[in-house]
Amino acid sequence: MYDTLGAMNRRPQLSIVAPNASPEEAAAVVAGLEQFMRATAPTPVPAEPAPDRWQQAALYEGVAREPQPASLWL
Repeated sequence: MYDTLGAMNRRPQLSIVAPNASPEEAAAVVAGLEQFMRATAPTPVPAEPAPDRWQQAALYEGVAREPQPASLWL
């Protein structure tokens, strides 16, 4: 199976838009939000085991064959 979300950056860019906040206050709020996001992030899903090479070859062989015409004797 292909991982379609592996290359996507799922972490948002945080910034504070508050005209009265000092740089230290804004940095503290952003740091708190980042810590919360790390603490509540879902656990990574373990990778699927590699498919059996014999089974994969059998599947490819079964798909690659040309369809057989229907037998008149059946």
